Amino acid sequence: MDTATQAVKLLDNQWDDAKAAALDEPGLLLYRSNLLGADKRITNYGGGNTSAKVMETDPLTGETVEVLWVKGSGGDVGTIKLDGFATLYMDKLRSLKNLYKGVEDEDRMVGFLPHATFNLNTRAASIDTPLHGFLPYKHVDHMHPDAIIAIAASRNSRELTREIFGEEIGWLPWRRPGFQLGLDLEAFAKANPNAKGVVLESHGLFTWADDAKECYALTLRIINQAIQWFAERTAGKAAFGGAVASSLGRDERRRIAARLMPEIRGRIGQAERKLGHFDDQDAVLEFVNSADLKPLAQLGTSCPDHFLRTKIRPLVLDFDPKSPDVDAVLAGLDAALEAYRADYTRYYEQSKHPNSPKMRDPNPVIFLIPGVGMLSFARDKATARIASEFYVNAINVMRGASSVSEYQGLPEQEAFDIEYWLLEEAKLQRMPRPKSLAGRVAFITGGAGGIGRATAERLVGEGACVVLADIDEESLATTVQEFSKRFGQDSVRGVRLNVTSEPDVLSSFIEASVEFGGIDILVSNAGIASSAPVEDTDLAMWNRNIDILATGYFLVSREAFRLFRRQKLGGNVVFVSSKNGLASSPNASAYCTAKAAEIHLARCLALEGAEAGIRVNTVNPDAVLRGSKIWTGEWREQRAASSKLAVDELEEHYRKRSLLKLNVFPEDIAEAIYFLASDLSAKSTGNIINVDAGNATSFTR
Repeated sequence: MDTATQAVKLLDNQWDDAKAAALDEPGLLLYRSNLLGADKRITNYGGGNTSAKVMETDPLTGETVEVLWVKGSGGDVGTIKLDGFATLYMDKLRSLKNLYKGVEDEDRMVGFLPHATFNLNTRAASIDTPLHGFLPYKHVDHMHPDAIIAIAASRNSRELTREIFGEEIGWLPWRRPGFQLGLDLEAFAKANPNAKGVVLESHGLFTWADDAKECYALTLRIINQAIQWFAERTAGKAAFGGAVASSLGRDERRRIAARLMPEIRGRIGQAERKLGHFDDQDAVLEFVNSADLKPLAQLGTSCPDHFLRTKIRPLVLDFDPKSPDVDAVLAGLDAALEAYRADYTRYYEQSKHPNSPKMRDPNPVIFLIPGVGMLSFARDKATARIASEFYVNAINVMRGASSVSEYQGLPEQEAFDIEYWLLEEAKLQRMPRPKSLAGRVAFITGGAGGIGRATAERLVGEGACVVLADIDEESLATTVQEFSKRFGQDSVRGVRLNVTSEPDVLSSFIEASVEFGGIDILVSNAGIASSAPVEDTDLAMWNRNIDILATGYFLVSREAFRLFRRQKLGGNVVFVSSKNGLASSPNASAYCTAKAAEIHLARCLALEGAEAGIRVNTVNPDAVLRGSKIWTGEWREQRAASSKLAVDELEEHYRKRSLLKLNVFPEDIAEAIYFLASDLSAKSTGNIINVDAGNATSFTR
């Protein structure tokens, strides 16, 4: 093996015999699936599937029957659990052959799959079920490895398959997944009993064996064989025709992405809000900087899983990193998007059938920028990120195919027939209705404190993504980690922020824009409290209150307004002020004055933002002790002393003082913030909601 080949990282066999020994056949299938899905070089998220034919006891007859366990519709092999597999009687599945009338009968056959269900399993069988069921082997892997698809998407893929694998791996021409492809695979396997798998043109890899461990090892060996072959054939060759542009520095790339993403998001998100993802990994930069960027991008993707996530082709933005003029890109953005939409409409009109679903969103999903990287947009962050991952797979495929042959995308009609397949449309129609804040991003200052955390939890629960901004780095890291575990890493980001620092505020909004594409909701909640008679209030105490509670609120609001106006999607600002902004308290002049300034700033902003659809409202809490940072130190002691109470008597004192005789908790404030941040209050701006269990002195009128 030469030096170039040695440098290639091959797939490692992760099989643990001790762990496998304790598993039954379904357990071994799950184990094998999770191992395969853990490496994106083997298959992409949601792509490919695995199966095992298992002898089971029929719950009706008590007889031993053969059952197909196969990844169910919509699952992901890397994260699947046992309940993610469909189970079907093999004898009933085979009997469906008697009902099949030809390729025009494909969609009808899918409707028969539920009739073969074993043991009342509610997991829906996918259209790939016949591909596994009709193969005469116990264990089958269908993967989408970049190295194999690079072969499958080459102009002479059949010859390359023979050159690399000989008779061990066969080749079948492109056919849309379904019943007929299952019959084709069965016929190939019977005609070639020594073959151990097959490459599907423009699609992926099938491998099979009669033992779970053997099947797993075979899949890895075949993929590694392709990886090794490509390394030998492409050593010393410049990919994609060589570089014609150079990457900008990391910070500059992110700064440019942060400028572009809200502008794009605003233009493509009018009908449905979109969230963005930025990717500037080496593979992406190599492609966007290359001579062949535009011609290869125009050819479109090949594997069905790729263009279902990314659309058939991306939009390449006209940008020269040698003279980086972002304003010029923005000036041409409307025309570029209009041209893309016109081309997508042409693709739809030329390819549609009489019964095709209506044309979906014609905007691009993937944007490629020389010197900068790739942007992707979708209805939620996870889908945008996964689309980006899929296009990286497509880049890897194009690199391999164009290096050893000529890359070919899937013909437009074939791509359309997958994208607008009636079965795919039915799957889309079954998706749950979006939550009330789906597609929205909330930026929450003081995000690691009691009210900030409760607010973030409430908004994430309604489908929003959140950027938690806080000066307390330890609490921030803990909160982000907890939220990531509970709600998923795509839902939350953290940024260290001192709201009194203009550079901090500017950089935090850049981070929000890069991570999610922009923001829709600002919850200004950063807090401080102090207590002292006016004659004991030094200038430092006064300035600190004004700096954080007035100037800080101004700085983050100003940056939010700038972003909202660029996005042209409206916006929503909620200030967390205080009862003390309306009702004065003794020994707290600095705090009360700053809180009053917040309320009046909100009124001013409501006037300025209305014409742009930017709403600004205020929530006034009172005595929210539980989970609050400002109530854990001197403020609690000072307020207790002011009321001549012991510290542990304070919470009960505030409850009794309220008109409703109730304590106020962070969740109560979060509920009011959610109301003002959502469309439930779409016709409200400049308003104040008191959440204080009733305090006559703070009635707004």
